[in-house]
Amino acid sequence: MPNDSYTESELEAMMVDLESDLVERKESFKRDNRTRIREAVCAFANDLPDHDRPGLVFVGVDDKKGRPTGLVITDELLRQVSDMKTDGNILPPPTMTVAKHVLGGEDVAVVHVWPSDAPPVRFRGRTWIRVGPRRAVASAQDERILNEKRRHRDRHFDSLPVPTATVEDLDLRRFAEEYLPRAVDSETLGQNDRTVEQRLAATKMVVSADEPTPTICGLLVLGKRPRDFLPGAYVQFLRIAGRDLADPIVDNTVCDGPMVSLINRAEDKIRAHNREAIDLTSGPREVRRSTYPLVALEQLIRNSVLHRTYEGTNSPVRVYWFDDRVEIISPGGPYGVVTPEHFGSPGLADYRNLNLAEAMRILGLVQRFGSGLAIARRALEENGQAGPEFEMDARWVHCTVAAAIESQS
Repeated sequence: MPNDSYTESELEAMMVDLESDLVERKESFKRDNRTRIREAVCAFANDLPDHDRPGLVFVGVDDKKGRPTGLVITDELLRQVSDMKTDGNILPPPTMTVAKHVLGGEDVAVVHVWPSDAPPVRFRGRTWIRVGPRRAVASAQDERILNEKRRHRDRHFDSLPVPTATVEDLDLRRFAEEYLPRAVDSETLGQNDRTVEQRLAATKMVVSADEPTPTICGLLVLGKRPRDFLPGAYVQFLRIAGRDLADPIVDNTVCDGPMVSLINRAEDKIRAHNREAIDLTSGPREVRRSTYPLVALEQLIRNSVLHRTYEGTNSPVRVYWFDDRVEIISPGGPYGVVTPEHFGSPGLADYRNLNLAEAMRILGLVQRFGSGLAIARRALEENGQAGPEFEMDARWVHCTVAAAIESQS
């Protein structure tokens, strides 16, 4: 996360500058202001004027006068404002900091929002920009400019083009019926002046409207046959009757296809092999306990598919289901700010595949950024099980979950 780039005197000067297109002021973080502040964060992240400087949102400041209102800036208020980064409403997640400052003799919450390397950034499916000192919804031309900016800035592997692929390799019906209605708000979607290529470019499924070459993310999410271009884009599921890889294999399944199909096939497998024990004797009511809470395995498998590396490997995600445990092996080690020492720490997340993360959030495969492991741990604890254990190096992450009920084939 960058350090705040403005001095206290600069912050005071910008707070009272009512004409600045780098500033938004709100008296509180209540009701409609929560939406308007998110729109402003989205607009600053898009940085259409190309300031290449952070935009500022002052919370606790009168918008018409530029003066502090005396709002009490509590830790809880700062936490609520900070949650805008990861609550999934702004995609891709903005780079931002939130801190309390004393400006004009009063406490004020100040949000710094850095220009995104992967525009367009959307709030609830709508792209917001700054037009002078006000917010506005981006036009088709504005979005084309933002897409051009992304082409030069975005270096994430999943944003790269696949030169041997064409738009015909994408499932455009799936795009129109399943993805677009989730990714773009209905009013914007109802406009008829955008071509399919423009819409694919705006959602990062192709490089641009003028160069409609599918990206790696586009093939993973919409590809008719993703493995034709990314041989490792699948989950290998094995059900082993025993506790060792040398024991008999009773189910050997390749789960592949576009992202939703791949995840659904893998989760169908874990549902089919899960078992439930019923205790009728230890209490007045029957107690049911599964070998594994399904939500825990679902979150761990989705995390492995999202965070794996697709670069320089043909290896799939491997799910090995033994009688006493499940092992999930994902290509690629920890990424970015996540290190082996801090792996799985609450609130700590980074994204090797930023565009895929955005797509999975849009498709409902990720509930909230950085929460997957926390959800898995809680579900295992509630089922009376130990949390997942991880081993890792630069090449892979190996997750093991011990069974609550030892299964028999």
